[in-house]
Amino acid sequence: MIMPRGQQLLLPASSLFIWSSLLVALGFNMLVNMGLFGRAAWLPDVLALVLVFWTIHQPMRVGMSAAFLLGLTMDVHQSALLGQHALAYAVLSFLAIALHRRLLWFSVPSQAAQVFPLFVAAHALTLSLRLLAGDDFPGWSLLLAPALEALLWPLVSVVLLLPQKRAPDPDANRPL
Repeated sequence: MIMPRGQQLLLPASSLFIWSSLLVALGFNMLVNMGLFGRAAWLPDVLALVLVFWTIHQPMRVGMSAAFLLGLTMDVHQSALLGQHALAYAVLSFLAIALHRRLLWFSVPSQAAQVFPLFVAAHALTLSLRLLAGDDFPGWSLLLAPALEALLWPLVSVVLLLPQKRAPDPDANRPL
């Protein structure tokens, strides 16, 4: 594959780093849900954000089965309808896999604009499942969550790609 002009050659991503970042995002989601705001509808789903990032950048390592299992974990933690987050994360992962080759050619802000509909679809799916199960409408603040996730995309991209951008053996003769 020909790389886009000006893009840095990345080192391979460590499996340990990928899975630890997913577990940190899961823990962050759990802490936020138990914290000051509770399960506020406007809070971004950091686990979904990190899951989409790794599904786009490493689709052979992180896929729909990992998304489904992480979603079941979130369902159990939130005492939500079992399978609600699992289905939303699996659909989100499927859409990210379908778009991953095209998304990597764009700049990070353009990627954020293109993953925004994925986050909207995941939140719409979760909302429709909750409403079908008889839950109350959480309010219009729910529309803020996908927008905040898209705004966090550049930050997550920089932080999660940082370990891959270091040189393996930097010296004056090998600048790569």
